[in-house]
Amino acid sequence: MPHATLDALFVRTAVCPEGKSKVDYYDTAITGFILEVRASGGKTFHLRYRDPHGKQRQHKIGDSKSLTFDKARQAATVLRSQVVLGASPSDERMTKRAIPTLAEFSEQRYMPYVKGYKKSWDIDDSYLRNHVLPRFGALHLDQISLQGVIAFHQAMKEAGYADATCNRSVILLRYMYNLGKKWKIPGAEANPTQGAQLFVLNNARERYLTAEETLRLKNAMQHSENQQLQFIVPLLLMTGARKRELFDARWEHFDLDRRNWRIPTSKSGKPRHVPLSAIVLEILAQVPRWEGCPFVVPNPQTRLPYKSIYCSWNTARKEAGLPEVRMHDLRHSMASNMVNSGRSIYEVAKVLGHTQLKTTQRYSHLSQETLLAAVDAASNATGSAWASA
Repeated sequence: MPHATLDALFVRTAVCPEGKSKVDYYDTAITGFILEVRASGGKTFHLRYRDPHGKQRQHKIGDSKSLTFDKARQAATVLRSQVVLGASPSDERMTKRAIPTLAEFSEQRYMPYVKGYKKSWDIDDSYLRNHVLPRFGALHLDQISLQGVIAFHQAMKEAGYADATCNRSVILLRYMYNLGKKWKIPGAEANPTQGAQLFVLNNARERYLTAEETLRLKNAMQHSENQQLQFIVPLLLMTGARKRELFDARWEHFDLDRRNWRIPTSKSGKPRHVPLSAIVLEILAQVPRWEGCPFVVPNPQTRLPYKSIYCSWNTARKEAGLPEVRMHDLRHSMASNMVNSGRSIYEVAKVLGHTQLKTTQRYSHLSQETLLAAVDAASNATGSAWASA
């Protein structure tokens, strides 16, 4: 281990002794600063040190052909001070190299994870492929900035995408970084979406069926080519279930004696129980069954759950003069009917399976008649005749 006072002249003239493949010259001024000279003539600057665990490490600073001696010495001085403070430059370099790109993180960690628990993982996959990865996929996690996220968010809006679509892309990216930080993925320590303001949405629809509209829809379903529609629509309307929950429902999930429908996996990911009205029991008694088929309202041709009934539903709603009514509005109507019948918002939340009360408040719309009755009752409670004769 020859020692030398390293300077620019020494670096230019240093040679490897005959018969050796390389030699390390240790600087007498900076502890651990080394010039490696190889028999081939190549020369490289290193810093040799012991990490916090006492293990000897060597950190490459750079080649003498691409780095001047003064620059190498400055770098060695900085690195040495970091070592004194307990850092390990080699580990930091390895960590830096281990930072994945967003595309790598998505493919190797995020998508395998969400496929294991999230029913709507295919929606995440679509947003990633069509929006997020084309913009950020090639960047390493530590290269995505807040400014880049804001520009991406705004560019989606300018391209004509709905505010909700723009927001969901940012929310997805935010969730990915939160998971990355939780899993201690290098580069995910700082979330670049923090500070990115989402667009304010105003897309809450207040649409529910009146009794007269419900009757028109019922009559239209009688003429539908899809005979299952006459059972699907009232079951959605009078249970408040989500479409997918009913399509996947099995007879084994129903306890008709106790008037209970157990949905094994709801949107929240947890099982929930739906109470069944007497009318729902009557409808279930009329639903056709097929031997060996466990599903309540399957496709009669395949005996499997429907993937979609859009065509038959669209035909029926148009025939009823309700082309704007969505199937999900049946769930809205269930909530409104319960509230207008005097049931509390807490009861409605329990039936619909909401974990947050504010979600139920959006779905539950009081009719004008109910509101008028409420203000009349409040006025009459004053006990005074306020209007002059």
